[in-house]
Amino acid sequence: MARLHIDTVSKTYGADYAVREVSLDIADGEFMVLLGPSGCGKSTLLRMIAGLEQPTSGRIRLDGNDITEAAPQRRDLAMVFQSYALYPHLTVAKNIGFPLRARRRSRAHIAERVAEVARTLELSALLERRPGALSGGQRQRVALARAMVRDPGAFLMDEPLSNLDAKLRSATRAELIALHRRLGATFLYVTHDQVEAMTMATRIALLDAGRVEQVGTPEELYDRPRTAFVAGFLGSPPMNLFPAVVTARDGGLRVLSDGIDADLDITADSGGDTAVLAGIRPERLRLDAAGSAVRGRVRMVENLGSEELVHVVAGAHTLCARLPRPAGVRTGDDVAFRVDPAHIHLFDPASGLRLTWQDAVAPRPAVLVP
Repeated sequence: MARLHIDTVSKTYGADYAVREVSLDIADGEFMVLLGPSGCGKSTLLRMIAGLEQPTSGRIRLDGNDITEAAPQRRDLAMVFQSYALYPHLTVAKNIGFPLRARRRSRAHIAERVAEVARTLELSALLERRPGALSGGQRQRVALARAMVRDPGAFLMDEPLSNLDAKLRSATRAELIALHRRLGATFLYVTHDQVEAMTMATRIALLDAGRVEQVGTPEELYDRPRTAFVAGFLGSPPMNLFPAVVTARDGGLRVLSDGIDADLDITADSGGDTAVLAGIRPERLRLDAAGSAVRGRVRMVENLGSEELVHVVAGAHTLCARLPRPAGVRTGDDVAFRVDPAHIHLFDPASGLRLTWQDAVAPRPAVLVP
């Protein structure tokens, strides 16, 4: 069992908050990813869990035991660093076995565990090499093996793939996913890379400015972002966000902005204008000569191979559509798009919180609430 409970943990440096009242419950065997931009506090939070930094306030529990003030070596946790932190003068075998030697385990026990972990991570043929003779991906696996060798309660990983090239990152992501399934262990993984988060996590905790913006499955964060920050952070390219008003017209509600007129498919005979921040994901825009949701002129087309990103100036806004290639449009073309009303997101322009209808049964009043 390795269940982590983080209870209103904060970390300040002088008057500045690096982490502000973060609470998370990480289940045994879960692959939880701490995601967010640089400087959002995710690595600081991980270091506090590892015991490398002390919280200013709040408590950290592992399987119900308070470890807030416990020394790092007394926590049943293994840390994998971004830099791998391997000893260059030691062989792969001695690097892997180092945590067991530090705990004064017998030579026979160390040799057995090193061989077992090396087989799991396909390192058996490399045990006599030194780190300088290994590729980046091999060094990353050695760092993982060193963490695995003592069978920790949970693995803490601080951007372990950031030093790898794109192809190797993709392959190593797949290895980590398979490793997590084999071990059934708890993984807490820090990254700023949304692709890593979306492909690896069972749940994501998205942080911004030291606070948790939303916790949920990758699908929940992508399909129903709780805030405009979540909507704008996830997705490549990110969600199109633009100021608009929701108004009643011709018996229904519509989202109106400069160059944008989208039906919400909600019956309403009347209602005052409601200012919103509207959002549409690029892949939800569909070319349609008769479409009225978005009308504009193509500013640029990016070829991604199987897809094209079509950048469109619609009134005062520049929106992006992600379309199968060939999209059949060129720079300077006038285009029109349609969008399914279910794929239009609305946020409060002041707080950034997601807006929902007060009454879910038709006919619904033209009232939006956070």
